Amino acid sequence: MEIETFNKYKFIKFQVDNVVILFSTASGGLDFNCHTDEGLVNVEKIKTHYNLQSIGYLNQIHSDLIFDFDGNIKDGDALITNKKNRAIGVFTADCVPVILVDTNKNVIAAIHSGWKGTNALIVSKTIKRMQETYGTLTKNIMAYIGPHIGGCCYEVSKELIEEFTSKDIYSNIKISYNNKLDLEKCIIAQLNERGIKEKNIKTTNACTSCSKEYELYSYRSSENNYGRMFSFVYLKDI
Repeated sequence: MEIETFNKYKFIKFQVDNVVILFSTASGGLDFNCHTDEGLVNVEKIKTHYNLQSIGYLNQIHSDLIFDFDGNIKDGDALITNKKNRAIGVFTADCVPVILVDTNKNVIAAIHSGWKGTNALIVSKTIKRMQETYGTLTKNIMAYIGPHIGGCCYEVSKELIEEFTSKDIYSNIKISYNNKLDLEKCIIAQLNERGIKEKNIKTTNACTSCSKEYELYSYRSSENNYGRMFSFVYLKDI
């Protein structure tokens, strides 16, 4: 993991072979709210700076809908592609961005996993789609978890915690403390259940609500005015 900068902006970067994974921060006021002109302009800046043919994203609806990227903007929360120089990404401001990389077949996925998506097992379902569509083997998957609101700060209702803890997948894992839910632990449980080992799971260890290491946007910690971060991945044509 390293910090990459261009202009006044900072990105948290991972790279494995020809695959580049980037998690934007709020440094320099960089905002990727795709419902604003500024956000769309910043998406184009990314496209130009990284010399990408296109950037794919979805109209996120907190679902478990998964698509193979075809250049169109659809309603859903996970994108998969094996095309080079085409980035795919998700927008977040507390929800969990998850990037999956099949290092053998060069297949990549970008997932938006808020509490609804996590509850619907969207990460697990995306892995299944990669297996069925691209022949991915879980032993070849690397997973990257970006900045999100952590179990240190994510207060939810008792009923929601009970809804999560009632699932068999979380029965032997402590995913909550008092009234706080740890979405990252839930997602790691999904990864583990699909056969992805701990050594192949990387996390930025950054809470959008309380982290001091990076400037980050947080829906919960802002007062009506907050931006979006963009987490994306692409295959370099080398």
